[in-house]
Amino acid sequence: MYQRKGTGIAAKGRGELRDKPRTTDSFHTTCGSNTVHPMRLSRRALLAATTAATALSSAPPASAAQRRRQTGFERLVDDGYALLDGDRVGIVTNPTGVTRDVRHIVDVMHADNGVNLTAVFGPEHGFRGTAQAGGSEGRYDDPATGLPVYDTYLKSGRPLADIFTTSGVDTIVFDIQDAGARFYTYIWTLYDCMEAAQLAGKRLVVLDRPNPVTGRSAEGPVLHKDFATFVGRQPISQAHGMTVAELARMFNGEFLTTPVELDTVGMTEWKRSEFYDASGLPWVPPSPNMPTPDTALVYSGTCLFEGTNLSEGRGTTRPFELLGAEGIDGRWAAEVNQLGLPGVGFREAYFAPVFSKFQGKTIGGVQIHVHDRAAYDPVRTGIALLVTAKKVWSGFAWRSDNWIDKLTGSTRVRTAIDAGAGTDEVVAGWQKELAAFRKVRREYLLYR
Repeated sequence: MYQRKGTGIAAKGRGELRDKPRTTDSFHTTCGSNTVHPMRLSRRALLAATTAATALSSAPPASAAQRRRQTGFERLVDDGYALLDGDRVGIVTNPTGVTRDVRHIVDVMHADNGVNLTAVFGPEHGFRGTAQAGGSEGRYDDPATGLPVYDTYLKSGRPLADIFTTSGVDTIVFDIQDAGARFYTYIWTLYDCMEAAQLAGKRLVVLDRPNPVTGRSAEGPVLHKDFATFVGRQPISQAHGMTVAELARMFNGEFLTTPVELDTVGMTEWKRSEFYDASGLPWVPPSPNMPTPDTALVYSGTCLFEGTNLSEGRGTTRPFELLGAEGIDGRWAAEVNQLGLPGVGFREAYFAPVFSKFQGKTIGGVQIHVHDRAAYDPVRTGIALLVTAKKVWSGFAWRSDNWIDKLTGSTRVRTAIDAGAGTDEVVAGWQKELAAFRKVRREYLLYR
């Protein structure tokens, strides 16, 4: 499953060949060729407002430690865009591509003569984020910058490669905040862009941002290739515990038939044990139903309810934290609380979604309350909620298209729960595959 690929393509005169990097000390790495590029001491072009104008930020003033933590974009700008020197640049991004003073990086780059930004590529929900789940913004010219915006949603392979060719760019930059779950589609936008960039003969640069729910470990079932969709292209675990730069390195080393010319610009001072609030960065919802880092914390487990006839909380102010359906009462919260799951408790809740499942109807269910983030296991919790919901509510059903199999990556979870398996038995079923994934994953980690 994890057979090693070839060595890839060296960056275009941007460094010498060295061993695979094991730390975050280098400015960026080319994982196809194992190239390491030391930090260049060029002009400090990062605008002062990026780190100083905290009054404009949605985050509290950053501590000295937080100011030492730099995203990939901050390091790129600090280095005067030297990595992009002479290239026509296109960027794949969305509203999460912001600086510390919440200016969008496209606006920053467009105003800087140090980089030649010529195109923007919008993913699901769009570049400016106006579309709901399953939608995009189409092809248009951005009113703020005049730059052409190309729609990449649901495009891959040769059609996406043709878009990159039509745009006329030399290098494609990727900078989007992930949520840490296999079925959050931006990481597969990254994968598709890597594959298409290789077909189009383009270089791809990934600017890293924190995994908001830490990078401590990988958890959950591993996707089986027969169940590959846009919510899971390749066999990684449900909660992958990686950053987008680490995933890009893995995609290039394990899954792409021909590696793309890839550079990754890592963060400084980020630790795998840190949750998003340690970064000092403002949180911008990466999609309409991911309003807070608390949503991301539970998402890798409770998104499984998309595969059932229960509401996963879309259309409420706490999506993925509120779960329910008509006919459910306090017995569900009581049942799942009896399990004593670490770090989390459940409140009997009643709510009326304004859209999606049960629109306009008052339904019963639970609200998830995480009281110890370090102890909390979102995937195990999600499984426990499925098991107990089926036990206490006679109306429980899977979606007729068995979407749950796409979300979990195989039929195993659905068939085990249908057979009456408890939480521990379901979780035990994926441990062998998870151990194999964790072993491979270690080869591509950039941070401690």
